[in-house]
Amino acid sequence: MFIHSSSDMRQNLFNFSLVLAILVFITACVCRSDRDAQSEPSSTPAASNTSSTEPRKAPVAGDQKNKKKDEGDFTVEHIDVKNPRYAEIDRQVKGEKLLEKAADRLNRALILPNNIALRTKDCDGEVNAFYSGDDQSVTVCYELMEHFYKVFRAGGKTEDEAYQKMFDAVRFVFLHEIGHALIDQYKLPITGNEEDAADRCSSYINLEELGNDGVKAVFAAADAFAIESKLGSSREKNMADEHLLQEQRFYNSLCMIYGSNTDKYSNIVTDGYLPKERAVRCPAEYQRTVDSWVNLLAPWRKN
Repeated sequence: MFIHSSSDMRQNLFNFSLVLAILVFITACVCRSDRDAQSEPSSTPAASNTSSTEPRKAPVAGDQKNKKKDEGDFTVEHIDVKNPRYAEIDRQVKGEKLLEKAADRLNRALILPNNIALRTKDCDGEVNAFYSGDDQSVTVCYELMEHFYKVFRAGGKTEDEAYQKMFDAVRFVFLHEIGHALIDQYKLPITGNEEDAADRCSSYINLEELGNDGVKAVFAAADAFAIESKLGSSREKNMADEHLLQEQRFYNSLCMIYGSNTDKYSNIVTDGYLPKERAVRCPAEYQRTVDSWVNLLAPWRKN
C-alpha cells in the first residue's frame, strides 16, 4: 500500500486516482495547436472571477520540409517492484497498460531520433523523478508521490486535499523530466539553466495544452516549492544546487500562470502572492516561453 489509510474505500479511491493521474500527465505531452479553454482552478491562490482575455495566437509550426527523420519511439519498461508497499499500484499500472497507451499517443505525436523508455517504479527509498541520458529513459519513483503527499499534509492540507495536490504536482514534475528528455534528444539550444528551462517546458505544456488540470498542476508545484522552502535543508547546499531555489521556482510558477492570462489570475497579484514589480514583466516572459517551445518543437511534431 502506497500511503496508509483508514479504509478500503480510500485505498480504492487512491488506486483509481493514480490510474487517471498517470494517464493524464504522460499523455499531456501530445501537443495540440490550440489552447484548451480553462476554467477557474480550485488551488490557492484562487483565480479571480474577472472574465478572461482573448488567448494569444501561438507561432505557426514548421512546414513539412523541415521535419526531422523519425528513428525512435517511446517505449515501456516494466521493472519488478521490490517494496511490497507499492505492489498494488504497480499491478494496476501494468494491468491497465497505462504506459503502453501513453507511449502510443506520444509516438503518434512526436518524432524521436532514438527510443525513450517510460518507467514507474520504486527506487530503493529515493524520492525522485529523473531523465537518464545514459539509457535514455524517464522514471517516476513511487517514493516521490509519497513525498508530495507528506509535503502537502505538512502544509496543512486535509488528506483528500493532499492526495489531489500530490497528483497535480507529480504531473508537473513528470513533464519537467520530459523537458529534459526533449532537450537532450533534440539537442535543443538552451542558453541558460536547464533546470529552469525544464520547469518552463512543464509550465508551457500544462498551461497551453491541459486547460484547468494543467493550471492546477502548476499551482500545486508552486505550493510544493513554497512549503519545501520552509521545511528546507541547508541553505548552502540549496545555493549550490543546479535547480533554482524553491522560493524562486515558486515565484516563477506564479509568474507563468499570471502571465498566461492577467485578467483571469489577477488575484495572484492583488492578494499579494506575486510582487507587482515582477508581475508587470510576466505576460512578456510567458509569451517568450511559449514562442520558444513552439518553435523548438515544431520540427519534431508529426502533425
